[in-house]
Amino acid sequence: MHPTEHPLAKAAQRLRRALKDLEFPPPVNHVYRPLDYAWQPHARYLEAFGNGRKRVLFLGMNPGPFGMAQTGVPFGEVAAVRDWMGIDAPMDKPAREHPKRPIDGFACTRSEVSGRRLWGLFADRFGTAARFFADHFVLNYCPLVWMNASGANLTPDKLPAAAMEPVEDACLRHLAEVVQSLQPAFLVGVGGFAEERLRRAAETTHSRAQVCRILHPSPASPAANRGWADAATRQLEEAGVWAR
Repeated sequence: MHPTEHPLAKAAQRLRRALKDLEFPPPVNHVYRPLDYAWQPHARYLEAFGNGRKRVLFLGMNPGPFGMAQTGVPFGEVAAVRDWMGIDAPMDKPAREHPKRPIDGFACTRSEVSGRRLWGLFADRFGTAARFFADHFVLNYCPLVWMNASGANLTPDKLPAAAMEPVEDACLRHLAEVVQSLQPAFLVGVGGFAEERLRRAAETTHSRAQVCRILHPSPASPAANRGWADAATRQLEEAGVWAR
């Protein structure tokens, strides 16, 4: 199936168009849109791993500067995407690039810690990407990256509610499409923000999936720095997502 004909790719294209011309007030100074400049690797990810029904859908918040912002893949730490998933594709650059946040694509030498932890756990438990993606999938709620004038990352929960309203509308609509397409039994938020969006999507789609969450693997979280993989595994086992 060609990427543009793939149901998840079609949904992502609709999301891409809905967000394309949105503008944001200060403190936002730069906006990166990986679904535009990194569409090729993103489409390959959807085409390779987003087929059929999935038992578990993991949801993150938005791209990290050295993850999806560089590779177009959720939590897309370069080594995990290129070496474990086997995805490497040509990319463009953002229309307006911050000098402190260059997009080097698969040549990026910085490691996305959250992505290294997340995909590392999956690789350790399942071995191959094919085994993991047989009944799991990973998505980001919002595909935009916001930065202030200094280049510091701004997360969606830190932006003005009025500016985020059209973003939330488009992203929730897209998430509902993905839930309807994949028909998961478990919706797992990677952190509280994502869990809340999954609850909204489940309500919108009348999904009977169990909604739960795991600790976010960000190094900004002290708890995540004290054995994140073990903590996340325990949470997934306690929720019945994974067998003990």
